[in-house]
Amino acid sequence: MIVDKLQAVQARMVAACAAAGRDPASVRLLAVSKTFGPDAVMAAISGGQRAFGENYVQEGVEKILAVRAMLEWESDGLRLSSSNSTEWHYIGPLQSNKTRLVAEHFDWVQSVDRLKIAQRLSEQRPAHLPPLQVCLQVNIDGGPTKAGVRPEEAQALAAEVARLPRLQLRGLMSIPESAPDFIAACALHQRARAVFDQINKAGVLPQPMDTLSMGMTADLEAAIHAGSTMVRVGTAIFGGR
Repeated sequence: MIVDKLQAVQARMVAACAAAGRDPASVRLLAVSKTFGPDAVMAAISGGQRAFGENYVQEGVEKILAVRAMLEWESDGLRLSSSNSTEWHYIGPLQSNKTRLVAEHFDWVQSVDRLKIAQRLSEQRPAHLPPLQVCLQVNIDGGPTKAGVRPEEAQALAAEVARLPRLQLRGLMSIPESAPDFIAACALHQRARAVFDQINKAGVLPQPMDTLSMGMTADLEAAIHAGSTMVRVGTAIFGGR
């Protein structure tokens, strides 16, 4: 059933790209597997999914290790290819006392919203691993309870983070409040796209950002219309929580 739902989401993405005049290959799918166990992740892997998002550090680390062990067992010892076949993104709020676990186990962090967190991730990323791929979370609609750097402060933070070793700044992530309709959702996502474009055009980064992570189950079509390059979908793939 997870494979069927995964295919349905992929079909929605293709249709949204067609409506927006975009190449479907320009948008990646991140399957948000928080609160679902390793078996659900393995089912998605059997359907061709490779990138997964987690919101809770301890749960995510345990799942990464469990899935890796299951893949190694199924591959009959082909450890290198199997363990590298998944990509794990941390997308939840991140506190200073949890940065080491994230730096050691995840491939991406999409929720960097202050320099202190980025510095700790940089210092704690093991030297034998590739640079940690990071996105800045931007509080695009100013929600008082939402994490994220303010849009007007994003460029300065991006310039600082881009200079840190063991990290590679890839882009921005946003989680706006729910919008009442497609047009309103597009407008919210276009605000994030404007910040993304402004930072890239400012010339303050060693290389342009290439990732704009926005859109979830309810609003992925609007996000793709506004320029998202990665949609984060959980409910439509794994079911309600």
